[in-house]
Amino acid sequence: MSGHSKWHNIKLRKSKVDAQKGKMFTKVAREIIIAAREGGGDPAGNFRLRVVIEKARSVNMPQENIKRAIQKGTGDAKDGNAFEEILYEGYGPAGVALLISVVTDNRNRTAADVRNILSRNGGSLGESGCVLWMFDKKGIFTFSSEKVKEDDIFMVATDAGADDVNSEDGNIEVTCAPQDFQSLRETLEKSGFIPEDSKISMLPKTTVSLDEDGAKKVLKLIDLLEDYDDVQEVYSNFDISDEIMEKLG
Repeated sequence: MSGHSKWHNIKLRKSKVDAQKGKMFTKVAREIIIAAREGGGDPAGNFRLRVVIEKARSVNMPQENIKRAIQKGTGDAKDGNAFEEILYEGYGPAGVALLISVVTDNRNRTAADVRNILSRNGGSLGESGCVLWMFDKKGIFTFSSEKVKEDDIFMVATDAGADDVNSEDGNIEVTCAPQDFQSLRETLEKSGFIPEDSKISMLPKTTVSLDEDGAKKVLKLIDLLEDYDDVQEVYSNFDISDEIMEKLG
């Protein structure tokens, strides 16, 4: 699954660039609104909100923006109730599966726009359930291998209920069941392991290997989807070899 992991790492670096352009602020604000609406505006009692606030701070989102998004979610400010979460399913070039998580205030507009992006770039929108079965929902913690040792974090993570610990491309990834996400994070942080990134994600059960042409098309499509404001995350089951990743830069 090296290609998928490498793309995850590319996205971590890419997100910092997006934040400078303000695009990430819009996406994170919507995540905060949804989290606050579902679990309340107090991060102490709303773990999802706490994680999203940490994400907002990691991209240098102003505190006033965070506060305003929370107020929208709790109903103390206007417009928060207009947003809803939707998960679109479909296919990309070379038959790769796509899960597209969006937060939108206009379901019809977003559906049309996502369908248009897919159809213009070798993909298609599918029916509900067409590819969801190909993925497992997992908690993922990403650490820099320059800051922590894999052996050290392995002992703590596995004792605390982690499913797996992998090291690749300068990063260490710890995965767990979604229900163990909060307790594992707390254990890791108490032990001095602060993640570079943490989230509940969708990991593919099997992957589709791509040649250079297929890789270019798939990565272009994912870039276009992620650049669309309503799209929060794009999950896929592609695999790209190290050699092709290096060619693509």
